[in-house]
Amino acid sequence: MDDHADAAQFLSSRRARISPEQAGIQVSGVRRVQGLRRGEVATIAGVSPEYYAKLERGALAGVSASVLDALARALQLDDAERAHLFHLAQAADGTAAAMRPRRRPAKQWKPRPALQWVLDSITAPAIIRNGRMDLLAANHLGQAMHAALYDAYPGETPNFVRYTFLHDDSHGFYPNWDVAADTAVAILRTEAGRDPHDKALQDLVGELSTRSADFRQRWGRQDVRLHGAGSKLFHHTVVGDLDLAYESVDMLSDPGLSMTIYAAEPGSPTAHALELLASWTAASATRTD
Repeated sequence: MDDHADAAQFLSSRRARISPEQAGIQVSGVRRVQGLRRGEVATIAGVSPEYYAKLERGALAGVSASVLDALARALQLDDAERAHLFHLAQAADGTAAAMRPRRRPAKQWKPRPALQWVLDSITAPAIIRNGRMDLLAANHLGQAMHAALYDAYPGETPNFVRYTFLHDDSHGFYPNWDVAADTAVAILRTEAGRDPHDKALQDLVGELSTRSADFRQRWGRQDVRLHGAGSKLFHHTVVGDLDLAYESVDMLSDPGLSMTIYAAEPGSPTAHALELLASWTAASATRTD
């Protein structure tokens, strides 16, 4: 990953997706440019064409917050994209590292006993992951729900993105595989903007880019997203389809980590499936003991 290249590709990709009509520009004649022209973005943002051309070459170091905000409005960026633009600018001028709370320890993270107690007290499936999409901890139902990932990485830390693109079983686990793949890459791209010098993340992106054409294609789109709440569809080999809502929260005591809790609509087939999965998990634990 290269700070200048990432910034240049992000800005050009966002410019290319906006039609003149969306920007309120009247068009006459044939246009040879997909989306807006650089000069049109410059006019909307209130900067000179020469200055915007410099920015689109990736020169974001020292750019003021007001200019970045004007670019975000001109390019019609959503909240995730706007935050990503600011992260790219911080990386360019070296302030990204200073603004991060504290670097995570190099050794493998494990949940504190009290944190694991909290997880285990949650009756719904609950997991903890980092920005690289490593599955770091889970309660019993969370482990049962993600049994496919744990089976794919016996004795290792499962990674959602690696599993999605490098394991054929992922197409069964995610019935809407394309949606799951798009989401996973967008989350990883967002983390790359937040922490561009994370070597483990760079290694993961390099591995996936080398081994998966599907990943390379999606990585090149420059899509980002905030992953706070929504719904997901899973298929479990024991209880079938699980149509779940989720809420994710950042963990203040462990910067860079987030906890996700899943829930089913009361009385729905998924709610009954979760009850069955909980019973199956308890029975399996009893047999193990």
